[in-house]
Amino acid sequence: MEELSTIPWNLILPILILQLVLMVVALVDLARHRRANGPIIMWVLIVIFVGTVGPILYFIFGRRQS
Repeated sequence: MEELSTIPWNLILPILILQLVLMVVALVDLARHRRANGPIIMWVLIVIFVGTVGPILYFIFGRRQS
């Protein structure tokens, strides 16, 4: 438990918040538009499990432009 007290939370917390916001925005976009380059379930898994890079990949490559 002492390891948690040595973590620099003031540096890690903004990254975690950014990751959570990107993930939520990407998943909401997928749910609203239901259109993506490729299978939707694949993009959901990428957004959830790839971390911060997953939502960025979705917005660059997965989102179908109308």
